[in-house]
Formats: sequence, C-alpha cells, structure tokens
Amino acid sequence: MTIEKRGDGTVGKALDVLSEVAEIGSPVRFSSLLKTSKYPKATLYRLLQTLLNQDMLSYNEEEQTYKLGLKLVRMAHSAWLQSSLAPVAVPFIDELSAKVGETVHLAELDNGQVLYVDKRNPASPIEMYSQAGKVGPAYCTGVGKAMMAFLEESELSKVISKQAFFKYTDHTITSEKALRKELTMIKKEGISFDRQEHEEKIICISSPILTSNGRVIGGLSITSSTDIHSLESLEKYKPELLATSEQIGKEAGAWSFPEKSIN
Repeated sequence: MTIEKRGDGTVGKALDVLSEVAEIGSPVRFSSLLKTSKYPKATLYRLLQTLLNQDMLSYNEEEQTYKLGLKLVRMAHSAWLQSSLAPVAVPFIDELSAKVGETVHLAELDNGQVLYVDKRNPASPIEMYSQAGKVGPAYCTGVGKAMMAFLEESELSKVISKQAFFKYTDHTITSEKALRKELTMIKKEGISFDRQEHEEKIICISSPILTSNGRVIGGLSITSSTDIHSLESLEKYKPELLATSEQIGKEAGAWSFPEKSIN
C-alpha cells in the first residue's frame, strides 16, 4: 500500500509540541515553551490543552509546569515491547555487560540515525551522551558504522544522504568518501570502533546484529573511556561481542522480527 504524504494538520502540530516537551527533559512552564515554539501563543495553548485532554501531558497546578503524561509512558513501553530488539536482547546484553564489566549499548537505525533502545552499565558507569531512547548520529558512532557497513548499497546510500558530517571532535569523519572507506574495512573485519568520534574520551567496539539472511536489524557495542581502555584493549572483547550479536540475531529471527523502513 502506498501512503500519500500530506500536511499533518493539528495532529502534526500537537506532536511537535509533545516532542518539544520531551526534549527539554524536565517539567517546563508555558512561558519557556513559548520562547522556543514555532507556534503563536494561542495556538500553543490550544495544542497543550489537547495533549492534556488526551493524557499525553500532565500539568502541575502548583508549579505551573507541563511534563509527559502516564498515557504516553504506557504507549512508549508498548512500542518498546512490540517494535524494538530490546525485549529479545535483554538476557544477552545483561550477560555480556556482566562478563566484560563495561557499558553495553543496543541500537537500531531509525531514519538514518542511531536509536539507542537499551543500555547496561557496569558497577561504575561512565558519563556519556547515549541513553536508551536517545538518538545519535550514525556516521561517527561505532554502533552506527557497524550497522551501516552491512546494509545493501541502495539502503546505505539513503542512510548516508541523511548524515550531517558535523565535526564533533578532531577524530570525527567528515566526508562520505572517508566514511565509505571505513565501512569497507568494517565489513571485512566484522567490527567497528568509535575512536572518540562523537565524544572526547569515549571509545567503543561494535558489531551489527544480523538475521540469518544477513539483514541488519540492530547493532551492539561495548563502550568505555580512554581513561580505562585503549582501542587495542577493547578489541579483546571481540569474540564475546560477536557471539552475543549472533545470539540476538538468531533469537530475533525466531520472533520473526518485522521488516522496518529506513526512510
């Protein structure tokens, strides 16, 4: 079935506002939302009321702040159960993190970017950008490059076209040519590395999660800091990383993991 894209109208505007509240990450006043919103005061107020009526937002009368509603939390949990690798992968990433004593990330490609769907921290977690539910760039993260390297060319071209190639650090890849060169090496080796490309001091070793027919359905990474590891010392985890990725891929296949569009 072909879906014709049209203007999203009120639904699209309400979702814009919902996203703004979510991105702030803490209860927010109307005046603060108004400063950054693209909608005029009356429209913003009406959209907020619609979201409140649908229990997608909640309002604290005393503090006069808006935050995400419990209905949205329930929906997010349902989506997590139905459409992500997370429920399948839970026991495997638990075991891997316990075995290596490092942070483990589980991710998927979403609209050309990396969506972190689960994360396990060791006893002493390292502060880093990635958290479950956050979206990061694919071209400068180990898990993003691992997934990209195993895409079919038609899919890969679409994903690459969505990359900003912004220079986050002195180590960031900033061109399609350099990225494709590295992706070729990653496909040969079966693993990728984050060489402090997205965040200073944060490094990782990553692998794709593939179905039995080689389709990319996710990525897995073991992440640490240059204060603790070098890339060479992280590479010792390659056997455990690949074995866990393979286990998750097989289990996901048994669940008949759904086809997902990367567009």
